[in-house]
Amino acid sequence: MSREIRILVIDDEPNHCDTTAEALEKAGYQCVKAYHAEDGIAQIDEGDVDVVVTDLNLEDDDLDGMDILRRSLERLRDAEVVMVTGYGTIPNAVEAIQLGAAGYLTKPIDIDELRSVVGKAVANVKLRRENRDDDDQRFGFDQILGNDPQIVRVLDTLRRIAPTDATVVIYGESGTGKELVAKAIHDNSPRRDRPFVALNCASLSEGILESELFGHEKGAFTGATTRRIGRFEYANGGTLLLDEVGDMPMSTQIKLLRVLEERRITRVGRNEPISVDVRILAATNQDLPNLVEEGTFREDLFFRLNVVSVTMPPLRDRAGDIALLANRFAEEFAARYEKPIAGISPDASKALQRYEWPGNIRELRNCIESMVVVTQDNVLGTDDLPPHITPGRLALPAPSPRLSGMSLQEAERELIRNTLVECDGNRKEAAAKLGIGERTLYRKINQYNLKV
Repeated sequence: MSREIRILVIDDEPNHCDTTAEALEKAGYQCVKAYHAEDGIAQIDEGDVDVVVTDLNLEDDDLDGMDILRRSLERLRDAEVVMVTGYGTIPNAVEAIQLGAAGYLTKPIDIDELRSVVGKAVANVKLRRENRDDDDQRFGFDQILGNDPQIVRVLDTLRRIAPTDATVVIYGESGTGKELVAKAIHDNSPRRDRPFVALNCASLSEGILESELFGHEKGAFTGATTRRIGRFEYANGGTLLLDEVGDMPMSTQIKLLRVLEERRITRVGRNEPISVDVRILAATNQDLPNLVEEGTFREDLFFRLNVVSVTMPPLRDRAGDIALLANRFAEEFAARYEKPIAGISPDASKALQRYEWPGNIRELRNCIESMVVVTQDNVLGTDDLPPHITPGRLALPAPSPRLSGMSLQEAERELIRNTLVECDGNRKEAAAKLGIGERTLYRKINQYNLKV
């Protein structure tokens, strides 16, 4: 365990609360006390609690022990809840157990019984964590690193959706780890022993893309000298990742929609359909709802794919994770190249955190590999940084003058540029000022080739 087990005791009778907590502390547990339901809810929302011992009947007009139970099950991933009740409300305690409570105690509490019930709850918490940690290491969640709240939420979502067959769209800029997320979903699903197949929809022409997806028969077109099994057939029983799905041609979108509805594919040059059982995951660096509005992506296909969505944040929005990622990559490449790298210097680490990382995690990983390769020291320093990553801040150009007299497109370009300058290059803040989504802003920056 990374920290000591913490037990939250909630009771609106202070003497009873203090006595319960003292009995558990003498048994070696760390306890937190709450004399009001609202204080208990606040402790639960902080998330640093392992076992909750709460009175079922709390003198609060709005909250009672059942509300505490529900909030604990909602917010605390591994926690156990023990209910304390008077003789007359035992049926309520039984109902609480049916909802997920670990057990109940009747007043007056027997100290030995209290310690026994709480001890079992603590053992369950530890076992659940060990099992989850083992699963994380075995099935890839340990590869998705970060302490940023955005990443924590992503991991929580992945753990909930992975065991299902739900179709998922993974949004994120290039290099944010979308395929890593897709692989983690597959590896934590009942399909983990079946194939995981990825196909980049942006790198293939329309005809080749359909052949890759659905396969073709010998002689189906010029150059088709043999029969080819498509990605759908190859992934049968497993998972198919459609990477950069926003770039899929409209005609292929129509055929994909039919496959999702009928669960059958037809090879190019063949008449008889073939049944397939494939879970579809899609990834894109574009704003699919915006593409739907523009008429370049089918709305019905969007709704078919976007049953659940996961967004991988850009690295610049989770600067607190840069050092964690950089050190993990340094360890990885030090082992690969057999170099005695002890770490990254404070100045180099600060420079890495100041940089914008337009290529996101992929760019950071390549940067650290380069530093490990070129360094002659056992600590990666500023002299090992690539030339474009300097310890100082990036310079931004001065704002443009008035927008009058420009075309609509020129005016949009300058408005975006000026806003970015005013926000010191902070794209999240600029997007909020412009009233557009951050992904849309990123697309506009690329469209107008803005250097910020």
